[in-house]
Amino acid sequence: MLAVADALIDLHDLTYTYHDGTKALDRLSLHIAVGEAVGLVGPNGAGKSTLILHLNGTLRGEGTVRIHGVELDKHHIRDVRRMVGLVFQDPDDQLFMPTVADDVAFGPLHLGLSEAEVRDRVASALAAVGCSGLERKAPHHLSAGQKRGVAIATVLAMRPDILVMDEPTSNLDPRSRRRLIERLASLDITKVIATHDLDLIIELCPRTVMLDAGRLVADGPTEAIFADEPLLLAHGLERPHSRTQQAHHRL
Repeated sequence: MLAVADALIDLHDLTYTYHDGTKALDRLSLHIAVGEAVGLVGPNGAGKSTLILHLNGTLRGEGTVRIHGVELDKHHIRDVRRMVGLVFQDPDDQLFMPTVADDVAFGPLHLGLSEAEVRDRVASALAAVGCSGLERKAPHHLSAGQKRGVAIATVLAMRPDILVMDEPTSNLDPRSRRRLIERLASLDITKVIATHDLDLIIELCPRTVMLDAGRLVADGPTEAIFADEPLLLAHGLERPHSRTQQAHHRL
């Protein structure tokens, strides 16, 4: 069991209710250590997106959020946002500048870094996601896979401690999905991935956290959770395709 003192992400009794009365998070507590890759799964409406939007203060509910021991409040929100890089489900929500280079440089420029340091960060971030050479391209001319890569690069350029992603493989064709998985696997950074793509979680996340109706219903090794078909079915999920194939091969 992870000690709270060792947690990079420490959530305690996190509760959030939307304006229509929907309780999206219900006294949720969660601890994630440095270097972990954690999959966040659950049915539609489970609270996955609501949870990750609390990690950098986009949403603020009741309870406590601490990142690296720093409590997320109005006094520390800028510090926390430097530590938590959030990649939205739709890359177009993050790409708004005339060129790819401008988009990736946007965050570092606002840190007051030198021009040389900004150029280095742009080049490094784009290389990390396999998008070198796209610097002068207009974001709206990119493929879905390229947009996804550049959106991740805009976050990596900020050198965060944590990479948080919401449905990173949505709208990607199989080749682009495979490339993205390989690149994410190569990143030496703490990752939290909210997705319905359970096969993605199997490949990238040794640990899985399952939510339903805003509550944590399972937390443990990915292999064990995804092998528990009654648990999956009880919470609106199906056994991952790759595991189903393996079961058939054993018959």
